[in-house]
Amino acid sequence: MEIERKWMVTDWPRGLRPVRTHIMDQGYLCVRPTVRIRREALEGGPTALVLCFKGAPDPTGLSRPEVETEISPVLFAQLEELIGKPLIRKERRSYLLPEGLVLEVNEVDPGQPGGFFYAEVEFPTEQAARAWDPASCGLGRYLADEVTGQPGASMGEYWEKTRG
Repeated sequence: MEIERKWMVTDWPRGLRPVRTHIMDQGYLCVRPTVRIRREALEGGPTALVLCFKGAPDPTGLSRPEVETEISPVLFAQLEELIGKPLIRKERRSYLLPEGLVLEVNEVDPGQPGGFFYAEVEFPTEQAARAWDPASCGLGRYLADEVTGQPGASMGEYWEKTRG
């Protein structure tokens, strides 16, 4: 189960140092339900090829079932060819927060018209997600534009808008 909150942001956070950086390419075979492929290259580390299935979000938009599995380069290439559209490019920087939480900030389609930034924090429970206040760790201003559960705020919807 994926439990997360999401915010639109305008840049990387100031005053925080990333602990990990990934360069990703992702594409969608289907948006409802979500079926996507992603190439995740960890800076200075390995590259993973992942097939992901996501179910419908709950009414609050906080959680939804998610299944991810690594796939072979051959299968990834076959699925990428089947998609037949340019994959979305993302850079994700991860920042450690108090209480073991991680802020993930993504730059989507850098340098392209319509490119943007968004941030997410995953939580162990829905209760923890609802209770967390970004101001508690100095991110109140940075994470002011919450879009959790709002129509038009998912990467699948961005895919439809830009590649569909």
